[in-house]
Amino acid sequence: MDILQKIARYREEEEKLKWEGTFAEYLKILKEKPWVAQSAHSRVYNMIKDAGVEEVNGRKRYKFFSQHLFGLEEALERLVEEYFHPAAKRLDVRKRILLLMGPVGGGKSTLVTLLKRGLEEYSKTDRGAVYAIKGCPMHEDPLHLIPHHLRDDFYREYGIRIEGELSPLNMMRLEKEYGGRIEDVLVERIFFSENRRVGIGTFSPSDPKSQDIADLTGSIDFSTIAEYGSESDPRAYRFDGELNKANRGIMEFQEMLKCDEKFLWHLLSLTQEGNFKAGRFALISADELIVAHTNETEYRSFIANKKNEALHSRIIVMPIPYNLRVSEEERIYEKMIRESDVADVHIAPHTLRIAAMFTILTRLKESKRPDVDLLKKMRLYDGEMIEGFNEVDVEELKKEHPDEGMSGIDPRYVINRISACIIRKEVPSINALDVLRSLKEGLDQHPSITKEDRERYLNFISLVRKEYDEIAKQEVQKAFVYSYEESAKTLMDNYLDNVEAYCNKTKLRDPLTGEEMNPDEKLMRSIEEQIGISENAKKAFREEILIRISAYARKGQRFDYNSHERLREAIQKKLFADLKDIVKITTSTKTPDEQQLKKINEVVARLIDEYGYNSTSANELLRYVGSLLNR
Repeated sequence: MDILQKIARYREEEEKLKWEGTFAEYLKILKEKPWVAQSAHSRVYNMIKDAGVEEVNGRKRYKFFSQHLFGLEEALERLVEEYFHPAAKRLDVRKRILLLMGPVGGGKSTLVTLLKRGLEEYSKTDRGAVYAIKGCPMHEDPLHLIPHHLRDDFYREYGIRIEGELSPLNMMRLEKEYGGRIEDVLVERIFFSENRRVGIGTFSPSDPKSQDIADLTGSIDFSTIAEYGSESDPRAYRFDGELNKANRGIMEFQEMLKCDEKFLWHLLSLTQEGNFKAGRFALISADELIVAHTNETEYRSFIANKKNEALHSRIIVMPIPYNLRVSEEERIYEKMIRESDVADVHIAPHTLRIAAMFTILTRLKESKRPDVDLLKKMRLYDGEMIEGFNEVDVEELKKEHPDEGMSGIDPRYVINRISACIIRKEVPSINALDVLRSLKEGLDQHPSITKEDRERYLNFISLVRKEYDEIAKQEVQKAFVYSYEESAKTLMDNYLDNVEAYCNKTKLRDPLTGEEMNPDEKLMRSIEEQIGISENAKKAFREEILIRISAYARKGQRFDYNSHERLREAIQKKLFADLKDIVKITTSTKTPDEQQLKKINEVVARLIDEYGYNSTSANELLRYVGSLLNR
């Protein structure tokens, strides 16, 4: 199907969704679908919930955000459970402005954009359908037509609470156009759209001297005064401010704390009472979620100003820190690169992970525990299993610094440096060393990095470089081992047979000659020494392995190569140690002989086919590892 056919089909589907009828017919819809009358906060919460919720490591993950925001599960869970959920239940929380506070590039704007785009799509679904009085510039809730003295009866019959007053314009239209017959008032289905200014508004402060309050609340249309005879005639008023247009949906208040006070006072009444003052009219009801965002410095100065005290209690602050998990940071970069024009450039494996490691280190704070350095903390936060630590330890580490993640390098800086690296190198491939070099060069150009921070960051680049050296060596050594997993499995089975015989004080039988042999102490120690198991600790380590095997057997599971983290590491290191000299000679020879050349070509092919390199990055990796092994 070509694009024009898709456009035609989309138009047809939009036409099918349209509905128009009288208020009496609208009430029939409410009988069948009472959720249609939900509040703005309830609609946002249901939109998030309807997209799906899954439990991951005891935390709720909302699918609504999961493809766009990474590593913010805790902040998003708090946002949904502490703000949207109680607000949807009509608790007092809905009478608060939602203020997202966090560092630059932390995802605040993305979060608000997601809510706005999500509402646009949700209003086209059955569960998110919105109906309004036809022709109303504020898309007013038709239930405002029900007189106050009948609202209790309506609640008993429909189970729906009505809040808010009929606006001055619709009150006049009810009398003049419909002769007071509420049941005849026309109702239509509306679809939220920021571009068409339906149910979604965005207010951005400009110069306080020139910005008019009309931007928020609408203004008098002087060209109609001669026709209607008075400025207080609602038909002479343009209900086109952001608060008017965002009614029933969401209004984003950009840089709210930079705004002039007179704009903020309008929010007091709107949040607390659900109405605001416009022109020469009675208070106008509005049902909308107001969300603002700011950084920590601005928020602190706002709180320090005593004049703002009335607003303090009407704001719910939700911290949105930087992500602190390497694997999630990697996903952020992948997404940003995918959406750019450099998506076709080959980025060698581990490049983005190494960049992410550097970024996360800049955001972490030193632990008070002497056995936890920043690298270990980074690994624990990323979900890696480290001996002697469990989930409780990780939670305690997070509690040490509640403001962790509110400072450090932002993702945009890293992507800028990756882009600079791609442009400068002018080849269709970049690797981790290119990116680390670019990150280092960029520190001098970053305006907000202090001299002290720069020293720390340079130290982090060195740390991460050492991490990459180890990864690069392992990658090449793995590629050199033909059928690597098979070799590892054979070595491990051999080790386990010997451990079992050692612990049970039995002998092994030679598979070829059938004669009995003592456990091979030399083999066992050559593996255990790879991970620093001392002579005194070997017995305890071997017994622990045996206990782990029997625990697996009891559960009906098979103990394999990946069942014990430290044993796997030991097996890998032993294999690599045996191979090191072959790798060293093969990768560093300037004029390789035919046999070495064949081996190099095999390794390059394996790096390309199995590890995700291209020929350029695979050859660069081999040259680099050769130089490392010869140091």
